[in-house]
Amino acid sequence: MAHLSSDTLRQALLQLTDKATGRPLLAASMIGDIAIQGGLVQVSLLVDRAQAAAMEPVRRAAEQALAALAGVQNVSVVLTAHKAAAPIAPAATGKPMLLPDVRFIVAVASGKGGVGKSTTSVNLAVALARLGLKVGLLDADIYGPSMPRMLGLNRRPEVRNDQMIPLDAWGLKAMSIGFLVEEETPMIWRGPMVMGALEQMMGQVAWGTLDIMLVDMPPGTGDAQLTMAQRVSLAGAVIVSTPQDVALIDARRGVRMFEKTQVPVLGLIENMSFFCCPNCNHNTPIFGHGGAKAEAARLGTEFLGEIPLLLDIRTGADAGTPVVASDPDGVAAQAFSAIAARLWQKLTQPAGKAGPRIVID
Repeated sequence: MAHLSSDTLRQALLQLTDKATGRPLLAASMIGDIAIQGGLVQVSLLVDRAQAAAMEPVRRAAEQALAALAGVQNVSVVLTAHKAAAPIAPAATGKPMLLPDVRFIVAVASGKGGVGKSTTSVNLAVALARLGLKVGLLDADIYGPSMPRMLGLNRRPEVRNDQMIPLDAWGLKAMSIGFLVEEETPMIWRGPMVMGALEQMMGQVAWGTLDIMLVDMPPGTGDAQLTMAQRVSLAGAVIVSTPQDVALIDARRGVRMFEKTQVPVLGLIENMSFFCCPNCNHNTPIFGHGGAKAEAARLGTEFLGEIPLLLDIRTGADAGTPVVASDPDGVAAQAFSAIAARLWQKLTQPAGKAGPRIVID
């Protein structure tokens, strides 16, 4: 692979000219952050917000120029303002909503890390696929992608007609930034780069027609969450928490964030609800028990179910074999499957439907 450097990319951008006048399209001061991870390139162009629409042809020309460079496998160029400002709603950007061929898009989120959200996302996705549904799984955690390890995938996606082909595993289609970079490579990106990478994995991936897509969200309430709320029509969000108070406080923030972006909260899941001893089958509430159920009642949303703390769940995730696939009749798989079935029921049956897919104004 040809060596890529920021200077090479910058020079390619500065050589772009207007075909009619021969003048440069970009000044050096307009080229912001440049990130290179293997063959994946992310560039931000600094423009005044009022000029964003007029700069769209320049943005596209920049993407095409960089894509033609040797060693570039995927490229995303995003426009960003000189100063931080409030998030732009889809109606203001004029951009079409992404993933129009996905019937239901559901965010799996938490207010904090370490609650098993990614493990829950993977196993729910596999459980939905086992129902006979066409399922997609998008890893939206740019800084800490875990889908490659949990799905047992270590290859790069193919590119056909400028579209990445999602990888198949366990009956579902998956995409993660982790498929494009080495496992130990840190993603040292600022907000606009993260937003651009997310848009690339949604808009430049050949997902096809899907019944449902689960989006494994990063912890917190930041750029990734706002990008998802603005650029796709979320059918709802599922909040994952552990039972203890400190996790529930952060889960509460996650619920409130989705409410502010007009995304329905479909319910709460209590992960690591209790430890089941493999020797005597005695249940021990290591982190407490029932906290998420009580919180769901307090917030006026549904408690979708509890997942036990079992060794098989962890070993399956580390080995790339989700427990729902490796032991479908086990206690853990049955818990995930019950929640997946209820989630699909809420989305498709009028009495429990989460509501229309909302476009944020």
